[in-house]
Amino acid sequence: MSEHHFHAVVWIDHHEARIFYFSISDANEIVVRPKDPTRHIHHKANTIGSGHAPEDPDFLQRVTDALADAGAILVLGPANEKLALLNHIDRRAPALKSKIRGVETADHPTDGEILALARRFFKDDHLEPPRVQ
Repeated sequence: MSEHHFHAVVWIDHHEARIFYFSISDANEIVVRPKDPTRHIHHKANTIGSGHAPEDPDFLQRVTDALADAGAILVLGPANEKLALLNHIDRRAPALKSKIRGVETADHPTDGEILALARRFFKDDHLEPPRVQ
């Protein structure tokens, strides 16, 4: 990352995590994908199961590592994967947990929508560094 930004937003589902470190006018993107993003679980007839693949701790750790430099984080995503990330951070990187300022459901937004939502969320924070005179 050529320029460090204090704020970060991560949108995550089981196929990828899109992380943006951003200011009011600039953003750097990091994309993290699981090693096997097409995991499917098939059940035999008349068996009980959720149909969801187990969480991928390596994927969640790589997302956690990519968020390590953030000062304030907004977590976005559809239902389960964002909660899996929060649980992973709670267990594996508890110091990062205090940097999470919000968690919101967002189905499949564009990159522009992710950044717009994050900038609105952090509108009262100073998104630009102080100017040195």
